[in-house]
Amino acid sequence: MIPIQWFLELAAVLFVIGSLGVILRRNALIMLMGIELQLNAANLTLVAFGRAHHDAHAHALAFIVIAVAAAEAAVGLAIVVGIFRNRRSVNVDELTLMKH
Repeated sequence: MIPIQWFLELAAVLFVIGSLGVILRRNALIMLMGIELQLNAANLTLVAFGRAHHDAHAHALAFIVIAVAAAEAAVGLAIVVGIFRNRRSVNVDELTLMKH
């Protein structure tokens, strides 16, 4: 059996990579991928604790988080595509002004 510490360390590494992607990169697509990594790290933590405590509620909550993450990705990607069609760029620094 794999110890829970390994799952938590992997989740921490994924969360840090996602946070760095959101903080350091200025591309909207990379920022969305960083947010997805953070949500996946939270899911991994939920499932690890659910497995350790033999609790199915954590697994159900992880499925809800996956559904919310999928909706967030779809809406976020639609917004990024819409902005790209108008501005020809997805650089966040160029999108700070809402004027056309």
